Amino acid sequence: MAVDFYSTLGVARTATADEIKKAYRKLAIQYHPDRNPGDKEAEKKFKELSQAYEVLSDEKKRAQYDQFGSDFFTGSSARQGGNPFGNGNPFGGGQYQWSGNFSDPRDIFSQVFGNMGGGMGGGQSDIFEQLFGGGRSGHCRRSQGSKGSDLTTNIEITFHEAVHGTDKKLRLSKFDICSNCAGRGCANCSSTGRVKVSKEIKVHIPQGVNNGSRLRIAREGEAGTMGAAPGDLYVVISVLPDDLFRREENDLICEVPIDLATSVNGGIVEVPTLEGTTKMKIPAGTRNGTSLRLRGKGVPALKGGGKGDLFVRILVEVPANLNKQQKDLLKYFTDSLTEGNMPEMAAFAFKMKERASKEEGK
Repeated sequence: MAVDFYSTLGVARTATADEIKKAYRKLAIQYHPDRNPGDKEAEKKFKELSQAYEVLSDEKKRAQYDQFGSDFFTGSSARQGGNPFGNGNPFGGGQYQWSGNFSDPRDIFSQVFGNMGGGMGGGQSDIFEQLFGGGRSGHCRRSQGSKGSDLTTNIEITFHEAVHGTDKKLRLSKFDICSNCAGRGCANCSSTGRVKVSKEIKVHIPQGVNNGSRLRIAREGEAGTMGAAPGDLYVVISVLPDDLFRREENDLICEVPIDLATSVNGGIVEVPTLEGTTKMKIPAGTRNGTSLRLRGKGVPALKGGGKGDLFVRILVEVPANLNKQQKDLLKYFTDSLTEGNMPEMAAFAFKMKERASKEEGK
């Protein structure tokens, strides 16, 4: 398939070497993959431009092209060994697929812009300053852009959202890339390449975050000026308190009240967990303030590695608002107790008696 390299570059067949280079510079900047991320058509066009320029910028290759056409490089002549770039058909039978012995399009781009002279100096940063600066001449160098600032914002989530993870949407007022010039600078953005916008950002909050945790979202801070890199966004987590659980690192503490009979005799009570309620055995003689542990029922570790534990703190509730009959029954019960039933009270009474005896002996 014959290809017109002159038409590809948009120049006449009588174009000078300088005109060919100037045309390539302008179009290569326009269709460069870094300026058109994900655009397959632009990538294809960039490869076509590079092929055309590689042939027409070389005096010998241009003469061969003028005499034999593009088939000399991509067609049967190449398969017969006439291809000056190497054996075989590097373009896959006349189609634009950059491979084989042809130069890498990015190398051609770098060589052309690296030899512009003037303010360019041949450096890679200068090449891409030219690229994102809108294709100005290397003799009129655009000032270098500044990296965007980092941003910090706060978000409030529930205790269960912190434990299980969630997705949230934030709306921020910030500088973003100017859509009219794609960050290169224009009148609408005061030539900075960025404008103030209200932008909605989706934030994934992983399971196990705690109050005060800080999440980093790369490149979602302020846009840089003149196409420079953006800053990052930091999201500070505020976790609302829960009415059942208190958290200590990855462990949970839950206070569960029980009645006096269960404390004395033992029994089964229902306790809450992050996955729902579960039944727990209360041993006979469990005292007020005792902590019972449920392993693996705590908070999942933020970076993996299992879960913490759930500590159930027992609160033996003293009956309130008793009527006369209940009070009489309680007194009858208490009067029937012996020192053996109340060892701590008996021990305390003994210490008090000893102290009194010592005081009398002075």
